[in-house]
Amino acid sequence: MKKNLYCIPAAFFAVACLLNWAGRIWEPALASAVKPALLPLLAASVLAFAVEHPLDRRMLGLLITAELFGFAGDTFLLSDAFPMFASGIGAFLIGHIFYMTLFGSKSWKGLGWKGWLAGILGVLVLVFLLVKVLKVEGALLVPMAVYGFVLLMLSFCALCGVIRCKQERCTWWIILCGALLFAFSDSLIAAGTFGVATFALREFVIMFTYLIAQSLLAWGAVRLAVEAK
Repeated sequence: MKKNLYCIPAAFFAVACLLNWAGRIWEPALASAVKPALLPLLAASVLAFAVEHPLDRRMLGLLITAELFGFAGDTFLLSDAFPMFASGIGAFLIGHIFYMTLFGSKSWKGLGWKGWLAGILGVLVLVFLLVKVLKVEGALLVPMAVYGFVLLMLSFCALCGVIRCKQERCTWWIILCGALLFAFSDSLIAAGTFGVATFALREFVIMFTYLIAQSLLAWGAVRLAVEAK
């Protein structure tokens, strides 16, 4: 008999999200205190679900690894120091690669060179436009462009799933929404870093969209892992 034990860490994750969002509005110290617990609680929810439901082990391992790098990124970015900022961006970049490995094994399978060419060129154009709009320059230009490329390739990966995997289209829409929200959240971070977009609730919007994005990516990955079995 299944006991739905995953609901317990999922409930703690939901509470932690609410506390973080509330802290972003009223008490930054609360948001910072809760932030390191967010991704571990999400990962714990996935693992608890896996105890009671048969999931593809390879896909499960890739998902948990991606979330652990997200935890590292969240922790590093608690500091404004440049080495910690760079480490946080690096951790998220590696996490995106694990997400792409997880999703791409299905969405990119059999994709022809024309599809790859169109996707890569489209992503490069978007990265160029974002760099110009956000006025990224100096020593951060290359690393931010590389990060933006990997981040948007994740969206391309999900879009391929929506177009090419008809039997799992609903799942791929969930993943695509997560990837796009992740890109939006990170774009707001970059915009604030370079002084392009600053507004009162910017930190709240960043964390709100980021946590919804991570949740959607995890949900989509779990659905794929179940279907893969």
